Amino acid sequence: MYSQLKRESSNPLYEQLKLSLRRAIATGSYVPHTRIPSERELCTSYSVSRMTARQAVMDLVREGMLYTRVGKGTFVAASKIEQPLRVLTGFSQDTEARSGQATSQVLQAKVIQASPEVAVALKLPSNDRVILLKRVRFSDGMALAIEAAHIPYSLCSDLLSHDFSRESLYQVMSQTFGVQPMRAEQTLEANLANEEELFHLELIAPAPVLRIQRITYRQDGLPIEFVLSTYRGDRYKFSTVLQSN
Repeated sequence: MYSQLKRESSNPLYEQLKLSLRRAIATGSYVPHTRIPSERELCTSYSVSRMTARQAVMDLVREGMLYTRVGKGTFVAASKIEQPLRVLTGFSQDTEARSGQATSQVLQAKVIQASPEVAVALKLPSNDRVILLKRVRFSDGMALAIEAAHIPYSLCSDLLSHDFSRESLYQVMSQTFGVQPMRAEQTLEANLANEEELFHLELIAPAPVLRIQRITYRQDGLPIEFVLSTYRGDRYKFSTVLQSN
């Protein structure tokens, strides 16, 4: 599996190590979601410094070939999750469509006063109440996203009686409260993960993330949700279809 690095080559050692790891992944020596050797093990196997091993690994992480999990190691990435932007769906629906299992860790679930940003988005008086539901979203045990949803309290006052570590927010809103999400407006922005995102998404800095802001509406045009989401940039890519006028 290990190839001898050429120290007399003009190609830097970390680039040679990257090439060796790429070949190991391409030939199936490392299959998706398996852990690669630690930096210390790579240093021993390839006779390189810790800095060289770290640079090679982190370059491959930035390229999306590897991903990290804090305290667990570095793993081979499967193909990125391609998320179409043509249909309004929630995280649970998206995960189930890929035959995955969606779970959540609830970070916050409470009634709060709407901030100016939230009030404007939901067309509420500045002192109105909203339900804040903030969760880490998992697919088959991997943390992929953090979502902070704000819902007008007047629409779903009993919403927090549900267990959103297991239940789908959109499903509960639709089936229990008759509030059906019909369309949404959203923006995407690439950025680097902050401390909270690094912690909950098990990332190692610097790590790319995709931040999404969405306002969801019901059929009559009333805003029913304002959500701020952060998705792992090393696991997602978003796609859409464009047509000429």
